[in-house]
Amino acid sequence: MAVCARLCGVGPSRGCRRRQQRRGPAETAAADSEPDTDPEEECIEAGAAVLCGAEGGRSAGPSPPPRCSLLELPPELLVEIFASLPGTDLPSLAQVCTKFRRILHTDTIWRRRCREEYGVCENLRKLEITGVSCRDVYAKRINPRVKSGRFMKILPDYEHMEYRDVYTCLFHRYRHILGLWQPDIGPYGGLLNVVVDGLFIIGWMYLPPHDPHVDDPMRFKPLFRIHLMERKSATVECMYGHRGPHNGHIQIVKKDEFSTKCNQTDHHRMSGGRQEEFRTWLREEWGRTLEDIFHEHMQELILMKFIYTSQYDNCLTYRRIYLPPSHPDDLIRPGLFKGTYGSHGLEIIMLSFHGKRARATKITGDPNIPAGQQTVEIDLMHRIQLPDVENLRNFNELSRIVLEVREQVRLEQQQEEDRPEDGEGHGRQSPQELQHGPAQPSAGPPAEKGREPGDGGAVSAEEQPGQCGQGQPFLLPAGVSSRNEDYPRTYRMCFYGTGLIAGHGFTSPERTPGVFILFDKDRFGFIWLELKSFSLYSRVQATFRNADAPSPQAFEEMLKNIQSLTS
Repeated sequence: MAVCARLCGVGPSRGCRRRQQRRGPAETAAADSEPDTDPEEECIEAGAAVLCGAEGGRSAGPSPPPRCSLLELPPELLVEIFASLPGTDLPSLAQVCTKFRRILHTDTIWRRRCREEYGVCENLRKLEITGVSCRDVYAKRINPRVKSGRFMKILPDYEHMEYRDVYTCLFHRYRHILGLWQPDIGPYGGLLNVVVDGLFIIGWMYLPPHDPHVDDPMRFKPLFRIHLMERKSATVECMYGHRGPHNGHIQIVKKDEFSTKCNQTDHHRMSGGRQEEFRTWLREEWGRTLEDIFHEHMQELILMKFIYTSQYDNCLTYRRIYLPPSHPDDLIRPGLFKGTYGSHGLEIIMLSFHGKRARATKITGDPNIPAGQQTVEIDLMHRIQLPDVENLRNFNELSRIVLEVREQVRLEQQQEEDRPEDGEGHGRQSPQELQHGPAQPSAGPPAEKGREPGDGGAVSAEEQPGQCGQGQPFLLPAGVSSRNEDYPRTYRMCFYGTGLIAGHGFTSPERTPGVFILFDKDRFGFIWLELKSFSLYSRVQATFRNADAPSPQAFEEMLKNIQSLTS
């Protein structure tokens, strides 16, 4: 114990608080009168000194290095050492001694922790009202029309704030809500990204672009923000509405779930009543007025969504979602995509790969197929070769090809059920298998044997091995509707897949056959055979922090959880 105490520069007689706290006054006084070393240790040191003296006459060996206490290091060096430690370890370090606790009040240490752990780069001393950019003013939803005196009250007191307070009272306290979340708004869902934005923690709601411009960037608006209005006091503000930030509350319900509540819902109301609120919401949500929408069914869906979502403007519950894990053998990089869904507009889906299948799960949904459901499933073991452009114009020709593959899939599934279990299964496909196509059973449908070149159909390993990864002409068949006519005119590969359709209220759901079309690394499409409809999907070009799944099992469990909420 004495050796350990001397290494730190503290001991029984120099204020080792942990030992003194366990002793009484009499024991402490007796301990102060004792030497700093144990008798046994003194004997060892004395023997070593005699031995060194005896050998000194024969050879001048190197003298032992002088002992150096950690407390004897310069404060500047201790600041560098402490600044390189994780912020969660610093409170324990402050309990070692008074000097450590005093050094840990150095703001340089906490500035570095804020920068490395949460990406904060602002200088608190320079971030005053005159230095806030217009983008920050807009993003933080600060009302620019108020007078300067009231304006200063809206901003945090940066001049008297320290990075230590920002780290401990803001970032560390609310670190569990950083990342991607799905709000519980019935069938509509949503995508919330909670990030550290400067000296704020802001919850951004990500919205798809206006229909039908699927390639446009995502839109986003803030729902809440957390910051330090006063030292050591975090403030939660609701950003919903058009009257600036107002009082809110955040409660972490359980692991991977939290809720927000607005304490001043009158800030959400507009002077013109519900009609003005609806017109404003319609311009923000759809980028148009109700008079511009001629489709009566579409008007009903829009009005229904406004009425339903307006009920959740004062309290919302969020559940964590993860980005899908990627693998080098994946057909394309998995992730979030925007897709067209007819009269429902654009919706956000998540593409993930699961061995020989790929799935598209809805992050935002509609009354027919709610958020959390698998909208499309792709069978990577059954690739389809589309006919040439002239034959592709005929919808009946495409339907014949897809139905033949569906029958083939049904027969294979039946054979799998009849075959005794032998423990062997299909693993993940390699890129070579995807490029050249999986081998198909020799016993194919009779209609396939009389096929001529250019007619299309299921691809075997021997057929056209070099063309499947190259761009080939693509054109939608006659009679297939599409919200976006500006779709790609070349494709790389096609696979058999199924799409989920249902009645209003998710009634009578069923999977119907279709064609998955890979255009490039960021876009794909799906032809819904029964609906005679085409959906185009484009990748969400955004970087998300704190969104990776801790394990593939955690991602699978997350998919099951969000699907069970709407099943």
